[in-house]
Amino acid sequence: MHEMSIALSIVEAIETKAREEGAESISGIDLVVGKLAGIQPDSLRFCFSAAAKGTLAESALLHIEEPEGVGKCMECCAKFPVSFYYAECPECRSLRIEIVSGEEFRIQTITIEEGEINNNV
Repeated sequence: MHEMSIALSIVEAIETKAREEGAESISGIDLVVGKLAGIQPDSLRFCFSAAAKGTLAESALLHIEEPEGVGKCMECCAKFPVSFYYAECPECRSLRIEIVSGEEFRIQTITIEEGEINNNV
């Protein structure tokens, strides 16, 4: 299950960024995981909850946006939904297809909670 290594990498990246910003905790993470990215969102959610234990992200809410796959025909430039890397253009029947959406995988946003700053000396 490669989702666990992905979850561990996400936790490491967001915790590093949150610490740089002086965060006390991370309350939310928005990910974009395209349907053609080869990542199972349910498995990633499960692994994230395990990977986040004992970290700033332990109680963070994880939201995953899942863009559909979209192909573009290299012959007639038609764009159409795809669910696999090999597809046929519904307009001209060409097999020369470029995937233009659905392979995304990125951390979109991190919501952090900052600690109180005490300026009293």
